[in-house]
Amino acid sequence: MEYRVLVVDDEVEIRDVIEIYLKNEGITVIKAKDGIEAIEKLNENEIHLILLDVMMPRMDGTSATFKIREKKDIPIIILSAKSEDTDKILGLQIGADDYITKPFNPLELIARVKSQLRRYVTFGTYEGSKKTIQLNGLLLDQAAKEVRVDGEVVKLTPIEYRIVELLMTHAGRVFSISEIYEQVWKEPGYNAENTVAVHIRKIREKIEFDSKNPRYLKVVWGIGYKMEK
Repeated sequence: MEYRVLVVDDEVEIRDVIEIYLKNEGITVIKAKDGIEAIEKLNENEIHLILLDVMMPRMDGTSATFKIREKKDIPIIILSAKSEDTDKILGLQIGADDYITKPFNPLELIARVKSQLRRYVTFGTYEGSKKTIQLNGLLLDQAAKEVRVDGEVVKLTPIEYRIVELLMTHAGRVFSISEIYEQVWKEPGYNAENTVAVHIRKIREKIEFDSKNPRYLKVVWGIGYKMEK
């Protein structure tokens, strides 16, 4: 399968360098200089992943992510020179699936891109047959790759869906933060607390009537999270 990655950055040199690395891996690169051009390219091409800079003219990465997430669940990896934890959390809160700080290690960039592409293309696949799982008003349809609350479809990002699917297919079992990260991101779960916590919070906002007093997605203090049977 031919993978196509949209690289969005206002610096020509960065776009060109990333293109060289990805082309060496057999990945087709489409480039854009800002968020507005990125959305245009996205509408014109079949894209499997977006590498998106934060600070750009006309439309920045944050605004572009909000716009993209209105219609698309394509994996988005944020690129930014900012390294503080708060900025990483913001990137995840606005709908990104991963975050890489500039200057980046080329090998790390390639590894993260490949990891997200694998998850996106095989989105929702687990061993065993696809089925429907229902926990009171919460329903997981693995065939349709949908989650419904009281009959209404909830719009989840690919990562959010994978977390819900993991917990619902093992309802009642407590998963530690590192276990969730390793199962969903397919990477070692070192220092994964902020990343997982942000996604859990976003999921609760979407599936719970009262996210502060969740009915389905429960925290087991000091251990991790579970989906209530």
